Amino acid sequence: MHIETLRIFCDLAELRSFSKTAEKHLLSQSAVSQQLAQLELNHKCQLLDRDKRPIELTEAGRLLYGAAKDILDRYDRLKGELNSLKSSAGSRINMAAIFSIGMYALPAYVKKFMVNCPGVNVHVEYMNAKRIYELVLAGDIDIGIVAVPKKDKRLEVYDFEDEPLVLACSPSHPLASKSKVDIHEVELERFVGFEKGLPTRDWIDSILQRYNIVVNPVMEFDNVETIKRAVEINSGISILPEPAMIQEIANGTIRSKKFLNEEFFRPTGIIIRKIRVLSQAARYFIELLRRKTK
Repeated sequence: MHIETLRIFCDLAELRSFSKTAEKHLLSQSAVSQQLAQLELNHKCQLLDRDKRPIELTEAGRLLYGAAKDILDRYDRLKGELNSLKSSAGSRINMAAIFSIGMYALPAYVKKFMVNCPGVNVHVEYMNAKRIYELVLAGDIDIGIVAVPKKDKRLEVYDFEDEPLVLACSPSHPLASKSKVDIHEVELERFVGFEKGLPTRDWIDSILQRYNIVVNPVMEFDNVETIKRAVEINSGISILPEPAMIQEIANGTIRSKKFLNEEFFRPTGIIIRKIRVLSQAARYFIELLRRKTK
């Protein structure tokens, strides 16, 4: 079923005249009649009562008219959005993400966006969550991506990816030989964690508190990369988002162990200042992120 055929049918239903519809579309009355006949043949029903003057829709015709109007409205909106994307060529989207998300989760989305919108420049910076909130609220960046997003009446917050949290340990650590680990075993081990005040630290602390676990902290850092280096040299174990350890797991420098008790996750989110007017390209990128494309 062609869009233009539906458009002709809707105009025929509204103008209630073959001649006026033909004139509007620069067609002959015979061509309009053929388009209608093809629709009726496809759907095996009569759509117009030709015996009445002016012509009227049948019950089937009214059903098709309602559906066709909806299809045409959606199609016209789509054309408008696509044209807006084309006009955004040469524009720039400024983004900031925390290190672990920016380095491991975000690149696949950026790549897909660039394929669809090659004329748009996507600039991504990696920084800590506190700075990302500051820049988003100041209007200096369009989109921020953080872990454990906080509520703020000045921000729009959208869910991004839930990252599995797993035990991370050196291959030489005794827990490395286990297929899964009871979370209570963390309490007995040297623990390398995130610094206090970081959203991920608060999130992991809430999990440990739920199981009445007090860890034995030996080191605390403000980023996942340094924690991984400490785990690799067996300075202690940690609880980390698994996507941030893909390379180390593949290289065999860190072992990742799921927990027996339940599946733990770290939520991540997209933050945007509420009063910020985003370009069509930026809105499209946000929609792409929210689809959680793999």
